[in-house]
Amino acid sequence: MTGVDVFDDLEAEQEALVAVLDGLPADAWASLSGAAGWTVADVVLHLAQTEEAVVASIAGGAGSTDWRRFGATVDGAMAAMVEAERAPSDEVFARWQAARRDALQALRKADPNTPVRWVTGTLKPRTLATTRLAEHWAHALDITGPLGIGYPDTARLRHIAWLGHSTLPYAFRLAGLPPAEVYCELTAPDGALWQFGDPAADSAIRGAAGAFCRVGAQRLAPADSRLRTDGPHAGTALRLLRNYAA
Repeated sequence: MTGVDVFDDLEAEQEALVAVLDGLPADAWASLSGAAGWTVADVVLHLAQTEEAVVASIAGGAGSTDWRRFGATVDGAMAAMVEAERAPSDEVFARWQAARRDALQALRKADPNTPVRWVTGTLKPRTLATTRLAEHWAHALDITGPLGIGYPDTARLRHIAWLGHSTLPYAFRLAGLPPAEVYCELTAPDGALWQFGDPAADSAIRGAAGAFCRVGAQRLAPADSRLRTDGPHAGTALRLLRNYAA
């Protein structure tokens, strides 16, 4: 990963988003974000709701809301949950701030070897924290991009790149394909080289870590990423890449 604990990096990613949101004028919260159909306030509400779900899941589900009550698919359910709980932007911001602190505390205290129920599967706390980092980063792009606010890539992307690479076997299975070994050689924001997988694999993806993570977050089309794919499975891997484990 980055050499920094994932919980610390999750907190740093959230603090970077706090800095953005703290400086937004009131009317910006009602602006459309990069998440289709959602305003900036909707994105932050979604983050609050999912952080609250982290706390409930680690507690064993007490007080948790079953997303299946809201829709047949995860995306549909998340949209319905936002629709049901919209509120003034200051309330949404405060709700997310409280939820993120509670979730981080719960993740730090959780038994690292005990999987936690998450969406359609289970994840260990460190992996769940990594998915939360990936989601906060992706939604920060949804907020800052349309508003023209800079949000530079950082070394924290290494957690997200690791997640994308490590979930490739799951992504292949989900697509009905046999898993394939794919080596990833990515250039970090500071120019360092990040390597994931076996360099001897017959398929490889090479290029900027930021582009790799954006493809996995479905914020950048593979064809526009300038990532290089070599071997029989790399193109398929890039098409199936996802920065989330469930």
